[in-house]
Amino acid sequence: MTASAKAMAGSGSKTRFWRAPMLDSLPLRLSVIIICFLWTLPTAGLLVTSFRNPQLINKTGWWTALFDFFAPDQWTLQNYERVPGGDNMGAGFLNSLIVTIPSTVIPITIAAFAAYAFAWMEFKGRYVMFVVVAGLLVVPLQMALIPILRLYADGAVLFGRRIFPDLDLNGTFLGVWLAHAGFGLPLATYLLTNYIRSLPSSIIESARIDGADHF
Repeated sequence: MTASAKAMAGSGSKTRFWRAPMLDSLPLRLSVIIICFLWTLPTAGLLVTSFRNPQLINKTGWWTALFDFFAPDQWTLQNYERVPGGDNMGAGFLNSLIVTIPSTVIPITIAAFAAYAFAWMEFKGRYVMFVVVAGLLVVPLQMALIPILRLYADGAVLFGRRIFPDLDLNGTFLGVWLAHAGFGLPLATYLLTNYIRSLPSSIIESARIDGADHF
């Protein structure tokens, strides 16, 4: 009888302090919702502004359009009609493709080779080199912009002696591709290394048995 009373008391205490799982994660959910709202607020403002009358854009904030939604001359498609056909937009879009596609393909291709080497090949200094690559993730990119610009334009000079010739890459697509590749290689190598390490070792062993080399 005493044991049953203790069991009932224990079950009652558990019931008394039981909380719904939703309440336990409620602060986290609210925090994520608030952060997402604040993050997307500027984008929403830019979207609303793109449909507003240019004269109203310079006079009032974008949020005023939501409170005066049906006002005359509030909305227009004039911005979308003028931008694609004016200000050399077509050439700018083509330049974006010329810069973006090689700047994405080059670092991913090089990083794939490096990631495989870090994941499945045994060589001296592998862990040290991987730590260096991971450490490059925390180096601010702004620190390298001026040195790269000087390297492209004037070469490298150390103690009054030229140790690297003038590459003459300033203002060229090749210079932009190489800069993007250099900045993107550490992150791409780190992510691809973790992915390739997760592949089943049986796949690599089967390929080796079939005569495949590392390349």
